[in-house]
Amino acid sequence: MRAYWSRFHAQRLFVKLFFVMVVATVTVCVVTSLVTIRMSERLFTETFGITNSKVLNQIRTGMESFNDSVVNAASHASLNGTIKAYLSGGEGSAIRMAETYFGMNQQMKQTKSNVDAYNVGVTAVGINGRNYSTDRNYWPVPERRLLKHPLAQRTEAEPRRLIYQYDSEAAGEGGTYIPYIIASKALMERTSGYIYGTLYISIREDEFRRFYGNFTSAGNDVVILDAEGRIVSSNREELIGTVSKPLLGYARPAAEGDEVSRRNVDVFGRNSILLSSYIPEYDFYLVNLIDRDYAAGRVVNLRDLVLVGGLIVGAALLLVFLITRRQTRSLTVLVRQMSTVTEKNFDNYVRVTGAGGYEVQELGRAYNYMLDELNDYIAKLLQTQKERRNAELAALQRQINPHFLYNTLASIKILVQKGDKEAAAETINALISLLQNTISNVSETVTIEQELENMHNYVFINHARYGDRIRVNVFASPDCMHYRMPKLIIQPFIENAFFHAFNEKQSGMIYVLVSQADGRLVCEVSDNGDGMDDGGEWSAAADGTALPNPKSKRQLFTGIGVRNVHNRITLLYGEEYGITIDSRKGEGTKVRITLPLLTEEK
Repeated sequence: MRAYWSRFHAQRLFVKLFFVMVVATVTVCVVTSLVTIRMSERLFTETFGITNSKVLNQIRTGMESFNDSVVNAASHASLNGTIKAYLSGGEGSAIRMAETYFGMNQQMKQTKSNVDAYNVGVTAVGINGRNYSTDRNYWPVPERRLLKHPLAQRTEAEPRRLIYQYDSEAAGEGGTYIPYIIASKALMERTSGYIYGTLYISIREDEFRRFYGNFTSAGNDVVILDAEGRIVSSNREELIGTVSKPLLGYARPAAEGDEVSRRNVDVFGRNSILLSSYIPEYDFYLVNLIDRDYAAGRVVNLRDLVLVGGLIVGAALLLVFLITRRQTRSLTVLVRQMSTVTEKNFDNYVRVTGAGGYEVQELGRAYNYMLDELNDYIAKLLQTQKERRNAELAALQRQINPHFLYNTLASIKILVQKGDKEAAAETINALISLLQNTISNVSETVTIEQELENMHNYVFINHARYGDRIRVNVFASPDCMHYRMPKLIIQPFIENAFFHAFNEKQSGMIYVLVSQADGRLVCEVSDNGDGMDDGGEWSAAADGTALPNPKSKRQLFTGIGVRNVHNRITLLYGEEYGITIDSRKGEGTKVRITLPLLTEEK
C-alpha cells in the first residue's frame, strides 16, 4: 500500500492534469450542448415570434373589420329618423303605434344588415322606456336592469364614442352566465347633443373568439385585455373575466405605437414570449403568449443529444489520457521542486539545480526569469499610473484662467465702491473657497458634497458678475453625498452651460441631478438653452466629435473639454464609465456622467 501511495504521489501532476482535462472536456461538451440547445430554442422562438407577429396583425385586421361593421350599424341607427321617433316619441293611437313599431322593425333589420356577417344581437333602448331587440334570447338582459346597467352609465359618460365593454351578467341556458362583449353607442342629435337612446351590439365571447381561434394551439395562447386589465376573451377559458394587472403592465407599452411589441415575461406561472398590440378602436390589448418551455421541447431530441455527446466525450478522454501521460513524465522533477513553494504571491521562485534534466532546468530558469520581469513590470506600471494621475490632476489645477480672477476681483471692487460690503465679502469667501478646493487641495477625489459646494461658489461668483438671468437648481440624493468622485468633473459642464447654452435665449435654467442607479453614481447637468446644431446623442468615445468649447475669457478653466473629462474617468475606472451627451437644437443639452460608487479616495 505504501509503495502504491508513493507511486501515486510521484505522479500527482499527471493526475491533476488528467483530472483537469476530464473536467474541461466534459464541461466543454455539456456547455456546447447547452449552447446548442439554447441557440435552437432561441432560433425557434424568435422565428415563432416573428411568424406570430404577422398572425397578430391578421387577427387585428379581422377585429377591425368587425369594428367597421359595428360603426356602420351605429351610424345608420344614429341617422335614422324612424328609430329616433320610436325611442323618443310619446304614446299615440293604436294605429300610430303599430306603424311606429313596424317602421322600427324594418329599420332595425336594416341596421342589423350591416353586421349580418357576424352572429350578433342588436338592442336599442330609448329614454321613453321603449326598447327593441333583434333577438331577445341572444343577450337576455332585462330592460329594467339595462337602464341602470354599468354599460349604460359608461356609454352616457362618453356619448360620442363607440365603446366596447365586457359583460358576464347575462344568464344563458340552464341559468349559467355567458360572457359577452358589448359595443355600445349613445344615440343623440348631432346639433344639440340631445341623447334619446342607446344602441347595443352584443357578441358572445365564444363567437368573438373566432377572430383568432384558428391561430391558437398548445403553448400558443391569445389573450384580449381591456384598459382595466380584465381578460375579455381568450382561448384559455379559465382566464376569461379575471383581472391581471401584471399582464396589463407588460402589454400597455404597445399603446405607444402601432407595431407589435415583443418581450420575454413570466406570467401565469410560465416563462413566455409576449407579443402585444393595442387596438384603439376597442381600447383593447391583443396579447399573444408563447410558452418558451413547450415550444423549445419540440425542437431538441435530448436522448439523441446525450448519446452522441457521451460518445464524443469518451473518445476525447481516451486521447487526453494518452497525451497527458506521455508529456508529464519529463516534468516530474520540476513538479516536486515547485510543490514545496507557496503559491500566494509572485515570489514563488523555483530552486534550479543540476539534479534535474535539461528541460527541467530550462523551465525553472524561464519560470524564475518570468517572475523577475513580472514583478519589475508591475512595480513600473503602478508607479507610471500614479505619476500619470498626479500629472493630469496638476495640469487641470494649473488651468485656472487669469481673466476669471481679474473679472471676479473687478466685480468685487465694484461691489465695494457701491457700498455693498456684505455681497463683496460673500463673493470673496466664495472665491477663496473655490481656489482652495481647485488649487490647494491635492486630493485626487472629493465627496459629492464638496464638489457641489465648489459648484455653488462658482455659480455665486457668476451671479455676482453677470446677474442671475441663468438660474441653477441642484437635486442631489442625500444618500449620495458621502460618495467620492474625481475633482473638476462637473465644473466644465456648468461653465459650458453658463457661457454657451444661452447665446440665443436670454435666460434659462441649469439643472444638476445626482443619484445612484444600477450600482453606479449618475450625475446629470442639463439646461433648457439653445442646444447644438448637430443634435442627437453623443458619446465622448466617438471619434471626431466634441462639445463646442470655444475659448472664453469669462471662464474659470480653459482646455478642460469633454474628451479630457471622459479620458480621466476611463483612465481611473475603465471603459464602462464615462460621459454621454444628448442635445436638441432649441431644446437644450443634457450631459450624463457615470461613475462607480466610491466611499474612499482611490
